[in-house]
Amino acid sequence: MSKLRQQLIQELVLRGFSPRTQEAYVSAVYQLAKYYRRSPDQISDAEIREYLLYLAQTKKLAASSRNQATSGLRFFYAHVLGRPTDQVVRVLPRVRAEVRRPEVFASSELERLFMVGCTHPGQRAFLMTVYGAGLRLNEACHLKLEHILSERQQIRVEQGKGKKDRYTLLSPRLLEELRSYWRWRRPGAWLFPASHEPAQPMVDGTAQRMFNRAVARARLPDKGGIHSLRHSFATHLLEAGVEITVVQRLLGHSSLSTTANYLHVRGERLAQIGGPLELLKLPKIA
Repeated sequence: MSKLRQQLIQELVLRGFSPRTQEAYVSAVYQLAKYYRRSPDQISDAEIREYLLYLAQTKKLAASSRNQATSGLRFFYAHVLGRPTDQVVRVLPRVRAEVRRPEVFASSELERLFMVGCTHPGQRAFLMTVYGAGLRLNEACHLKLEHILSERQQIRVEQGKGKKDRYTLLSPRLLEELRSYWRWRRPGAWLFPASHEPAQPMVDGTAQRMFNRAVARARLPDKGGIHSLRHSFATHLLEAGVEITVVQRLLGHSSLSTTANYLHVRGERLAQIGGPLELLKLPKIA
């Protein structure tokens, strides 16, 4: 391990960054050095900006991926190499991300997903848990039996995004499904263990592929991956009249504005709304 890489990891650990963020930031610096085949402290500001253009124009990375690389490089140059913050920000601008409304499944589509797309109890229990509790993929993979609080009808999420613990919903229907799954699988410490390594949790990639296969079998449209189940959870609760602050807490959002992204109306709901003209007493056209 190079000295600079070691210093970067130490700074990340000292500031309490999660292992996933550490990995992403180290990878961002490594990819820059690999691109120029030089140590990152020997790369000029102009070359760094040229690399950002390469990510945008040649690799065509999404705004979120480019911003993650930018964050990693900013951290390295500011906290490891000690360059002035204003210089780092000027050389490494963040990308203005497109505002996209989350895509969600209709209730009928979810019924088809769970009944037709899922071919065995483990697959159905996992996907129903992601939707029924509004979990992120990694949170669902790392659930333990002790996190299922049946008497309180809650699921405890430990060290979610931002290293935050929270509680979310455990509905009677989901609890029934999980009990049936437990009788079928008898998992150990991890509620959803890896298929070939029961002592380890299911990995994100396996869960994503599981979801993709279920969607394909159910012949449902692509809504943007398994995270669409979390989007659907939030949207359906808001449409049911649950207060946005409650949904914010269940999702583990720090900012209410993030939860407000789900305040959109689906097409089938629009079709049920007559519009304000329908409220006026106007004579019919002959």
